[in-house]
Formats: sequence, structure tokens, C-alpha cells
Amino acid sequence: MPRPKIYRRVEFFPDSTYFVPMGVPSCKLEQIDIMMEELEAMRLKDIEGLNQEECAKRMNVSRQTFQNIIDSARKKVAMSLTEGKAIKIGGGNYISARCEFYCDKCKKSYKITKLEDKEVCPVCGTTEVLCTKKIEGCRKWCRGDIKIQEK
Repeated sequence: MPRPKIYRRVEFFPDSTYFVPMGVPSCKLEQIDIMMEELEAMRLKDIEGLNQEECAKRMNVSRQTFQNIIDSARKKVAMSLTEGKAIKIGGGNYISARCEFYCDKCKKSYKITKLEDKEVCPVCGTTEVLCTKKIEGCRKWCRGDIKIQEK
């Protein structure tokens, strides 16, 4: 049985998610997709100035995984800038740091660390779970759910 996938923790969601080079018709543009966890890795390391260990801890990944994520992100940005490609930000393997789930049966709130936690309470095993942000009317990023996209 494979090890359960642990999703990267993302704290920041940009207002703008699509960037294009000026003066190039959109029909002639190639697009590079930057995943949310890649953007988060660049934000933590390059903007907040955290060291690799701190970044990895904030994203809930190992240092090696963090290094792989940021290497991929920086390569994509460099390719986009040097080759004149559009950048689209979205998707990936992540959970929102803002979301917390609630079990209606055992009345416990919990953070999700693996995909199964989204559908089954890790405390009591029931399927009566719901994102707490949905209860509050969240519609921006999680839309009442966690945005998860497998590679």
C-alpha cells in the first residue's frame, strides 16, 4: 500500500493569476503553468527571506521536497521571462492554510494533512465532515472544498 500523499501547505493566494508579455498576440503565446505550491515556495524564500528549513516547515514538507519545488518554480519563471511565454498560476498538490475541517459527528475541528482527511474524519472515521470556511460562506479559493490537483 503506498504512503498517503501529504499535501503542501499554502498561505498566500494571489489576486492576479495570469501574466502575459506585452505586445505579443495571445494566439501566438505559449503558456507555462506555475502551481500554487511553487508560487508559495518562491514567496517564502525570495520575498519573506526565510531559510530553506523554515520554508519547508511552513509548507509542511521536507527540505529536499521544498528544494525540488522551488527549483521547478524558478526554472518556469526564467523560461517564461527569457522565452516570452505567458504564466498561469493555479492547481497543484496543496491545501489551504486557511481551511479547517469540522466533523459533525464527533464535533472536532481538524487540519487536513492527507487526501482522505477531506472525506473521512481522522478522529472518529465518519464521513460527516465539512470545510469550516464553507460554513462561513467562503467562495474564493476553496469554494467549500480543498483545491487539489494531482500531477
